[in-house]
Amino acid sequence: MDDLHPLLFEIGMEELPPKALLSLRDALRDDCLRRLGEAGIEPSGVTAFATPRRLALLLEDIPARQPDQVQERRGPAVASAFDATGAPTRAAQGFARSCGVAVEDLERENTDKGEYLIHREAHKGAALEQLLPEIFAASLAALPTPKRMRWGAGEVEFVRPVHWLVVLHGERLIEMEVLGLHSRRATRGHRFHCPKEIELVHARDYADVLQHDGVVQPSFEDRRESIRGQIEAEAEEAGGRALIDVGLLDEVTALVEWPVALTGSFDARFLDVPQEALISTMQDNQKYFPLVDDSGRMLPRFIVISNIHSRYPEAVRSGNERVLRPRFADAEFFWEQDRRETLASREPWLATVVFERRLGTLADKSWRLACLMEELAAPMGLEPELARRAAVLAKCDLGSRMVFEFPELQGTMGRYYALHDGEPEPLAEALEQHYWPRHAGAALPEGPLAQALALADRLDTLVGIFAIGKDPSGAKDPFALRRAALGLLRILVERELPLALTPLLNAAATAVAERVPDAPAAVPRVRAYILERLRGYLLDQGMAPEVFEAVAAVDPDAPLDFVRRARAVQQFRERPEAEALAGANKRIQNLLRKAEQEQHCEVDETLLQSPAEQLLLEALRGIEPEVAAAVERGDYVAAMEDLAGLRAPVDAFFDDVMVMVEDAALRANRLALLARLAHRFDSVADISRLATG
Repeated sequence: MDDLHPLLFEIGMEELPPKALLSLRDALRDDCLRRLGEAGIEPSGVTAFATPRRLALLLEDIPARQPDQVQERRGPAVASAFDATGAPTRAAQGFARSCGVAVEDLERENTDKGEYLIHREAHKGAALEQLLPEIFAASLAALPTPKRMRWGAGEVEFVRPVHWLVVLHGERLIEMEVLGLHSRRATRGHRFHCPKEIELVHARDYADVLQHDGVVQPSFEDRRESIRGQIEAEAEEAGGRALIDVGLLDEVTALVEWPVALTGSFDARFLDVPQEALISTMQDNQKYFPLVDDSGRMLPRFIVISNIHSRYPEAVRSGNERVLRPRFADAEFFWEQDRRETLASREPWLATVVFERRLGTLADKSWRLACLMEELAAPMGLEPELARRAAVLAKCDLGSRMVFEFPELQGTMGRYYALHDGEPEPLAEALEQHYWPRHAGAALPEGPLAQALALADRLDTLVGIFAIGKDPSGAKDPFALRRAALGLLRILVERELPLALTPLLNAAATAVAERVPDAPAAVPRVRAYILERLRGYLLDQGMAPEVFEAVAAVDPDAPLDFVRRARAVQQFRERPEAEALAGANKRIQNLLRKAEQEQHCEVDETLLQSPAEQLLLEALRGIEPEVAAAVERGDYVAAMEDLAGLRAPVDAFFDDVMVMVEDAALRANRLALLARLAHRFDSVADISRLATG
């Protein structure tokens, strides 16, 4: 169609919050597309742009007005709209009057609920000038911005003060007002390189004009890749490798419109400070990218992304170096001062810091960790004294100057200080790694001491917070219990620790009960919460929900055992025998439920009348030793393979044998045989949950 043109919408403003830029861009795109779709306008494509000073959309193939709309109103049923003589009733007359037509002009429509009167009225589609102001204003109002601001003397509110608005349909300016701004065809370029307005002739020119005339890279993705490429090139020239944190890369991309990478340096003496502290201050405070050598050791270099192509790059470089120097000097001072005291000497400080009012101080938490470590020592093969000392020192580095200044270094500095104090290396590693995994997909603690301490810390937090009634609800999780539960599960499953959940939770509850006497009552809720996290963990890996339910029905207590069963059932589910055996097990469960009081503990062979009954018992006897042995060693794949071999005798049994016969002894014997079959399957999972019917 001739009137199909690209539609450009751009709103310009003061610098947006960098960590929110991508979510704002995507929310604006998605909401606008939804609202346009509701108006009957479906673009063939959309490109979303975002820089610190602008959000923009380029929508392809937009018509000059929406398609004509047909409004439809349903009236009364025909049966109540006309009397026995066929004359319209009050209901029909009232409906026709409300539609502005005569009764005879109404149409009839058959539905699954009967025949109804209906009125259809065609409306000419609205022009873009009529539609877009409401759509764009509503989408901007719906952006996920918890805090909005006002500026000047007006009442308009937005996340930042707005300064310009561009709405072009092809070459045509769409005149409208949004957020107190009148649309124009003038955009703005880089704040310093191109402070003047730039007239846009056509919507499709937007990106090219900004790039070449405005000195702005409007595409977030293109800008990010440009930054990455510049960083890598600068790092190679400096003889190192840049540490490119993905989150930092996105944040820096959201801070600049025309990125220029520069390499700076700092005094090599600062390399004596733990490099984690240097990296932390460079990334978190200065938004710099550190450089390391091939072995991962820091180099006295960093890369900064400037938002300007300066004629005096040395001045920009020098300014960034000057800002970094005092921060490194502070870190150096904290490092030197902290080492004048041993980690153990900070233990009394723990009693001065409240962990949670009802759960006590960090000293109380450390005592509970020590109790749990004593429980874990034997199953984890740990020296009890070493396990207890790890618990005592676990939180001591929180009282150091370095961690006070850089909270993200908790645990990391504990390792450095423990090694400086001459503590055993496994203990020092445990102090750092008991916080692992720090986030989804992050590294897990490596040694048994670190794993035990990580488990103890999470068990105490989970049970303690549940015990005081602060269970997480909905999206609210102020104590990060979801992360704690997932970390606990990942350690148990991915480090292949065959520890049962309930005894661990009971041990944690016993320790918490010193301050919260009814803590043991919280154990079932905590266990259910952890299992729900296990469900999400497995479903995220592609496991079918019914597989999880099949294993949950037999309630294995060790998460590792649960996952091994689930993976075996998932594999079994792909076998050709699975559907028939799942259906048979579902039928068996129904029969056993109906005749619960009639089941015998043992099968009486003298009561087996049908060859199919005898064949099923013989088949069961043939596989039971192998299945039991496989289950005992945790080889559930082998167990399910053996059980899959029962399909033929099970099918034959249900084809030839009537279970619920009148003879009570015969009926009970057949139920006992089926119960024996079900018990053998239940030693792995309740596969009746896999049945589709």
